[in-house]
Amino acid sequence: MSLTDPDPEHDPAPPTARDRIDRARLRLRRTVLRRRRSLAALLACVAVGAALTATRSPDLASVPVLVAARDLPPGATLAPSDLVLVDFRPGTPPASALDDADDLAGRVLAAPVTAGEPITPVRLVGPDLAEADPGRTAVPVRLPDAGLVSLLEVGDRLDLLAVDPEDGDLTTLAHDVPVLALPTREPGSSTLAAQPGSLLVVGLTPQEVAPVTTAALVTFVTYTWSSR
Repeated sequence: MSLTDPDPEHDPAPPTARDRIDRARLRLRRTVLRRRRSLAALLACVAVGAALTATRSPDLASVPVLVAARDLPPGATLAPSDLVLVDFRPGTPPASALDDADDLAGRVLAAPVTAGEPITPVRLVGPDLAEADPGRTAVPVRLPDAGLVSLLEVGDRLDLLAVDPEDGDLTTLAHDVPVLALPTREPGSSTLAAQPGSLLVVGLTPQEVAPVTTAALVTFVTYTWSSR
């Protein structure tokens, strides 16, 4: 036999399918071993993220805020059915938004509130109405003529006048008074008081409170729109 003739007994047999699979497994194992540190770090990160998600308190993800369940008119006395608690993302509701329905029950709206609007103290008849006018106090004043009050809107600026019913003398009680609320209910619904006339809430300085409230009891109080 020639030295160059192939020896059929020593020729390598062609790789079988099983050989190819074994080689592929070997290459994969070597790749995994080379990159095991990176894979371990990745798996650790995934595990930590899953643990944080599972243990995160739901209170950190939302802020409960009371909103109007439907459109509410000024002068409405709030009842539990008028309110619904809605979850807001932190930082999205007004900072003064309220979340305790018990504190709001029986409070009177100073201005209209639309459905879904958060309830804040400046929407309620009370001392917070005067926050926009430092140095003033929210004071309810009853005008004997309800028609005069129906001409007003929240934000109007008035000069309050007193007319003596006996001699007709006119006295200016206060200048540039802001109208803070018009809480009187519409005709046909329950009112805030059984007295005649109509109620409004104005912002008065400490010096104006006594003259205005006294005049409202003994004289005819009216107004003109302030020219400032």
